[in-house]
Amino acid sequence: MPQPPLPLAIAGAIGGGLATNLAFPYHSWWWMAPVGYALLVAALHRATPRRGLGLGFLWGMGFFLPLLSWSLESVGQWIPWVALSVFQASYVALYGLLHAAILRARVTRGRGALVAGLLWVGVEQVRSLAPFGGFPWGVLAFSQVDGPLLGPASWGGTVLVSLLVVLAGYALAALVLTPGVRAVGGAVVMAGLVAGSGLVVPDAAAESGELTVTAVQGNVPVRGGEALGQAREITANYRAVTEGLADAGTVTDLVVWPESAADVDPRSHPDVAADVSAAQSAAGVPLLFGTQRYTETNRYNEYVGWLEGGPFAVYAKQHPVPFGEYIPYRDFFRRLSSAVDLVSVDMAQGSEPGVMDVPIAALGRDVTVGVGICFEVAYHELLRESVELGAEILVIPTNNASFGFTQEATQQLAISRFRAVEHGRSTIQVSTVGVSAMFLADGTPVVRSTDELYTEWTGTEALPLRTSLTVSDGLGDWPRILVWALGLAWVAAAIIRRRT
Repeated sequence: MPQPPLPLAIAGAIGGGLATNLAFPYHSWWWMAPVGYALLVAALHRATPRRGLGLGFLWGMGFFLPLLSWSLESVGQWIPWVALSVFQASYVALYGLLHAAILRARVTRGRGALVAGLLWVGVEQVRSLAPFGGFPWGVLAFSQVDGPLLGPASWGGTVLVSLLVVLAGYALAALVLTPGVRAVGGAVVMAGLVAGSGLVVPDAAAESGELTVTAVQGNVPVRGGEALGQAREITANYRAVTEGLADAGTVTDLVVWPESAADVDPRSHPDVAADVSAAQSAAGVPLLFGTQRYTETNRYNEYVGWLEGGPFAVYAKQHPVPFGEYIPYRDFFRRLSSAVDLVSVDMAQGSEPGVMDVPIAALGRDVTVGVGICFEVAYHELLRESVELGAEILVIPTNNASFGFTQEATQQLAISRFRAVEHGRSTIQVSTVGVSAMFLADGTPVVRSTDELYTEWTGTEALPLRTSLTVSDGLGDWPRILVWALGLAWVAAAIIRRRT
């Protein structure tokens, strides 16, 4: 097939990005991810590197602008939303350039699908790490939690699942670009591989007992970022809901509140401590909740364990969100947008891993709980560290109040579900306003709040505790390193071929 006309290629690239967005919440049409990538491959057919750069950027804008539209709601200005989308799209532009350059150099020797997959995943993994710690939102793997490709997350995490999505998309594109027996055979093989992946069901059985957990989604009195100004009222509401559960006879081993459930620190404010202690006393079991600790120069986002009138464990968020919780190079970025001053006090980085030893009377021992606060769920290395340190269950406390009625909450929930399978742990996401849910280690949702945001909800479930490591956690960063090494080898081969 000849190179598509430029207008058709542009339409295909933008359409591919828009199609891929449909694989993520709201819609969660997981099969649209391979379709969207296939449209990008078709647009890049026989493209020059310069053309590949532009088409990749257009695909990225078609994808990231709708995917990250919640940032417009959060900040209230369009410049940060567009800037974030442009920056993320630049990674897809890099992919487009490399894809075009390597395939044009004809060094793939019939392995075009594999090379394209390695390049895509390699760039995706760089985007997840740099700069400022990276931004993994929109990794293709996270679109697959409702499809058959979720199971392989336990074998290779986002690297393997994203690679399978890309290979499936490339096979679809080949049916149009290079029709024939080989293309049909490749499509059949990929269809069988995707379908067969649905048979990969990770073990979710208890290995160290069960823990009955109660999650409290207490809602906030007002909508949007201004909800933080109602901190005392929010904590009092959580107390009332928790006491109501106790009065109703709810039997549990642990109560978890979300991030920001007690943003006025009860460790330094006796009135808030009274609310927290009353709630914990009524429940009769340990209580975990989110709070903010301020120093003279900054603040820490912390998750605190509370029992018998005081804290017994604390975890400080290790990966604050750049431009959301702290502003790097504040003076420079203030020239671009005054929105940087919405973050008036920068959040500092915690130094300890996300594990909390929680005394559970019913088990007669401490249970090690792994914690990732809010956006930390997107960074697999943080949760992998928790599991390697003995976490038997994962808790993701989050505050979605500043994102309004957008898809941010359900996008984050999909990532939590993916992490449950990747790390082989029952996982609880508990939110201030929704969506909250509990997942087994095979990704099965066992209890979930309604998708209607800004609602009050509670859920109680007995969850299996597990201690074994998945293959993905055992491999650590080696899949990522292998992809980078192979991808760079093909880039080097293309450079050498061009010079000779």
